[in-house]
Amino acid sequence: MTEEVPSVDFVSGSGVPIRGNDIDTDQIIPARFLKVVTFDGIGQFAFFDQRFDDDDNPKDHPLNEERYADASVMVVNSNFGCGSSREHAPQALQRWGIDALIGESFAEIFAGNCLALGIPTVTTDGDTAREIQQWVEENPDGEIEIDVAAETVSFDGRTIDVEVDDAQRKALVDGIWDTTALMKSNQESIKRTAEQLPYIDDPTPRTGQADD
Repeated sequence: MTEEVPSVDFVSGSGVPIRGNDIDTDQIIPARFLKVVTFDGIGQFAFFDQRFDDDDNPKDHPLNEERYADASVMVVNSNFGCGSSREHAPQALQRWGIDALIGESFAEIFAGNCLALGIPTVTTDGDTAREIQQWVEENPDGEIEIDVAAETVSFDGRTIDVEVDDAQRKALVDGIWDTTALMKSNQESIKRTAEQLPYIDDPTPRTGQADD
């Protein structure tokens, strides 16, 4: 079985601004929605407590606005994704439709969980992040282009330099961000290596399926 991991060197789409520093993973996906067998459908619960009151009435929040319904680039502020290390947070954002995030800074574990899904977390200074948010509010259909390899973001007819963590950039551009797919595509190499290890009884890689 062979699986090719796609490179993620360029992302484009309209944006959605999520304002506020220290937005934690419990805000991104409340704990009561973590009891799922799979991640399918979890996107509908993204920012649920910020989007709805106790009676499930919609509140004022960007993800409730029709003009951002097709947004795929989320523009945030400082320390986004802090708090618990739940992988459900980027899973919820991806299933909402988010392909990339631009912000002043991201919690390290959150950024790592995003990388595991092929979602770039691009950083810039606070003033620039707020400027992009303001532009997105004024131009909800405007295109934002993120060049991961070149570390640039283009919007409003101009291009600015941004930062992508070196390890993240290499993994995304070289297509080595999905470790599960990489293992599946290299099963023969894994088997040969395992056969040389005295403490491995059965070197056959497991694929998640039970033997008949």
